[in-house]
Amino acid sequence: MAKNRFNYSWLHDHINDPYVKLAQREGYRARAAYKLKEIDEQDKLIKPGQIIVDLGSTPGSWSQYARNQLAKGSKRGETREGGIDGKIIALDLLPMEPIADVTFIQGDFREDSVLDQLKEIVGDHQVDLVISDMAPNLSGVASADAARMEHLCDLALDFSQNHLKPDGALLVKCFHGSGYSQIVEKFKHQFKIVAPRKPKASRDKSSETFILGRQLKRRD
Repeated sequence: MAKNRFNYSWLHDHINDPYVKLAQREGYRARAAYKLKEIDEQDKLIKPGQIIVDLGSTPGSWSQYARNQLAKGSKRGETREGGIDGKIIALDLLPMEPIADVTFIQGDFREDSVLDQLKEIVGDHQVDLVISDMAPNLSGVASADAARMEHLCDLALDFSQNHLKPDGALLVKCFHGSGYSQIVEKFKHQFKIVAPRKPKASRDKSSETFILGRQLKRRD
């Protein structure tokens, strides 16, 4: 019975969520697009001409937002047809419905075959921005969930170390709780500028937060 009440409560909140309604109205696949939008408007992450990699992209709302920002001839925040000024490569283990001007690679980005596809698309260029809205399947066991979240952040950090421009940026999702301080320390070890971000579109009840790292430090 308690589970049913929880499901009903979640469904009620979801249906009445203003960001869900806004996403439906503006054609985004998920309300998560507005989390990236708020952070981008604050930090000016997405600019014409960039190469952007979206890790854990499915269902694709972050790639949709990035695509709209790179649309040729667009004013910031508007959607235009006719291609983009830049490149967006989205990666995920799960399939993703196509998005105009976004190249999707299905697979594990730790595998050489997937990285080879990425390198073929990017060519000799390094990446300007890596974004990751990845989250593990939560078990309810705090220590296990924290370890899974830290592992995903480690993967994004490692990917960025190998593919990001020196003045590039990495934005990842994590949870504020057990293991959070360790993730922040890893960011500080790798980036000169590290800042937490909690957009208004992130639900109040959620411990979800985002960490932004900018400007890679030189490796020892």
